[in-house]
Amino acid sequence: MTNYRFPALVILCGLSWFMEPSGAASLAVAWASSSAAPMATSAALAPADSAKLTFRRVFKSSSPEFIEIVVPEDGRPATYDIRQLDEDPSASPFQISAGLRAHMFVLAAQLNHFQGQDLDVHRKIANLGEKTFRWEKGGSAHEVKFNYTLNSPAAQLLQIFEGLARQQEHVMLLTRRMRYDRLGINDALLQFETDLNHKLLPEPQCALPMLDEIGNDSRFVDIARQRARTLAERIRHSS
Repeated sequence: MTNYRFPALVILCGLSWFMEPSGAASLAVAWASSSAAPMATSAALAPADSAKLTFRRVFKSSSPEFIEIVVPEDGRPATYDIRQLDEDPSASPFQISAGLRAHMFVLAAQLNHFQGQDLDVHRKIANLGEKTFRWEKGGSAHEVKFNYTLNSPAAQLLQIFEGLARQQEHVMLLTRRMRYDRLGINDALLQFETDLNHKLLPEPQCALPMLDEIGNDSRFVDIARQRARTLAERIRHSS
């Protein structure tokens, strides 16, 4: 009887993918020591009335049509829900750095936590999707909707939220290709590289474990392995 070795399921950055058991064990230990314990501690100590920021974009006939990202202030994982409107809601957790999280809440404070704000330019421009910023803390909540804004703090916050969504889309695509379409992994890496070149990804280091796995896995084509290694080295040097 043939003995089959099944790859282990690894979950990171809100996504899961398969890798060899030995690599999975090493990655799991490293991730647990660096992230899991702080996450558990922050969740246990999180105050019930901790603030959270929510970004939602609804843009029919686009892909994706629906984006929602929720960022708690207390250090718990953020969540994302990226899908078409006819698909079921499915929020998944992902990590963002303390520095980026703090900056987002500073921008929200500059916008008076969205209370009494009118961010839309009120001009006849193309429909770019309805965007919503929402701030909640305890029983208090404020939100503002807009199509396009010239307000500087709002534009910065929008760029971060849309960058985080874009980042998670790349992780989702890389995950699918790693599982089901190894020949298509180089194309997914090219898309990631394009956004990295344009500085559209707030925290590209989220993809490092996946890039390392691709770079070290002989089942992927050489050009993809080399591109993954180059991207990983570039991200590490720029961090």
